[in-house]
Amino acid sequence: MVARAYTVAFEGVEARLVEVQCAVTPGLPAFSIVGLPDKAVSEARERVRAAMASMMLALPSKRVTVNLSPADLPKEGSHFDLPIALALLAAIEVIPRDEVERSLSLGEMSLDGALMPVAGALPAAVLAAEEGRTMLCPAPSAPEAAWVGATEVIGARTLSDVIRHFTGAAVLSPATPGEVTTAPATRDMRDVKGQERAKRALEIAAAGHHHMIMTGPPGAGKSMLAARMPGLLPDLTPAEALETSMIHSLAGLISEGGISRSRPFRDPHHTASVAAIVGGGRGAKPGEVSLAHHGVLFLDEMPEFNRAVLETLRQPLETGRVTVARANNHAHYPCRFMLLAAANPCRCGHLSDPTAACSRAPACGEDYLGRISGPLLDRFDLRVEVPPVSYRDLDLPPSGEDSAIIAARIRSARDVQTARFADMDGVGTNAHAEGQILEEIATPDAEGQAMLGRAADRFNLSARGYHRVLRVARTIADLDHSADVRAPHVAEALSYRLPSQP
Repeated sequence: MVARAYTVAFEGVEARLVEVQCAVTPGLPAFSIVGLPDKAVSEARERVRAAMASMMLALPSKRVTVNLSPADLPKEGSHFDLPIALALLAAIEVIPRDEVERSLSLGEMSLDGALMPVAGALPAAVLAAEEGRTMLCPAPSAPEAAWVGATEVIGARTLSDVIRHFTGAAVLSPATPGEVTTAPATRDMRDVKGQERAKRALEIAAAGHHHMIMTGPPGAGKSMLAARMPGLLPDLTPAEALETSMIHSLAGLISEGGISRSRPFRDPHHTASVAAIVGGGRGAKPGEVSLAHHGVLFLDEMPEFNRAVLETLRQPLETGRVTVARANNHAHYPCRFMLLAAANPCRCGHLSDPTAACSRAPACGEDYLGRISGPLLDRFDLRVEVPPVSYRDLDLPPSGEDSAIIAARIRSARDVQTARFADMDGVGTNAHAEGQILEEIATPDAEGQAMLGRAADRFNLSARGYHRVLRVARTIADLDHSADVRAPHVAEALSYRLPSQP
């Protein structure tokens, strides 16, 4: 007689159902796990054996075989401990088989039977809801899984608690979702002295989800400006928060089961590898581009990143999706992020200052910024030069608007875009509008069209560059509460793209 339990294996952000089959048959005592388990799954037999021994439960003196079906799907991670233990306990008739088969479980076990949290509880709960099963997981992971709402989630602290629950000795109560949190904005735009043009560009980028690069000498305030971007962005919608949290769940970044409504802001170091940026490594985990989904990926000192790393960004920037290819499977992750970058004009950083520039100017600047390929640079909607700030300006009192005022304008522009694209799947902001949709919403008036045509001819704008100017102009018009794109909007959009910038 074969006992069955159910768990999941992860393929990207998707969870696939895995049937854990356990058979106890006559033969020499042995405990085998088959079905393409990795090292962590194979070691589960020792953790299960020790946990059962701690509860004074001995394995039968027979052959125990655990099969993970489908057998050709790779099984990775320590979350298989609990379902393997449940299938074994059902096979030796310690707990009811039908109760185990109606649930989906995951969790790592310590040697004394305590259940420890694992990554991926949220996407596993989504699959449990689709399959009509109860979700059983460690207590620390239960508030996270309970956010799905369409299925009952039971959190247990030990294997003993699970046994008492299934036998009816002490039924566990369903878990409740964790708290919804919004990270407070700790850095205000009002603290930035000067740099009005860069502030305006940040506002446009945040309003339309446009990619932006800033260049300027060291100490000009590029990183300072970028650090204030989270305070400008509107909160995630409930659907966006759930989608983003599923990716963070797989990466083990959700704490105490809470879901954040703040948009992600990821700023990896320039030594990051390709796998760290786009995903991969053991288990094909999500990379920074996916962890920044619906948020911002900030690349400080962008030319210092490995050339291969930068080139891998080109496809995700266009498609909003990344595929991590492996010999035996492909993991797909969403990655619709805003790329924000900063760079010095050259390695020494003082190309524009003849008194401080190195003897190789201007070739040093061409070599340094040349590390960013033309096709990648063409994907930036806004290119802004950040000049140095005089020390005399630093003594002046704060000037300009604070982040809350700017954020209110950005929310208003985003609301306009939400209404505009309400019936269009995959289009949420102006930056994602393409083809006929872009022509309908962003065609300028006659004066603006003539201006854009002259600029395209004179500066040899690519088709991509031409369309990106239109998208930025549409966002500027939204900030201006204008239903039409007019010549001033086109002029400002062009000013962020023409060759006076890098």
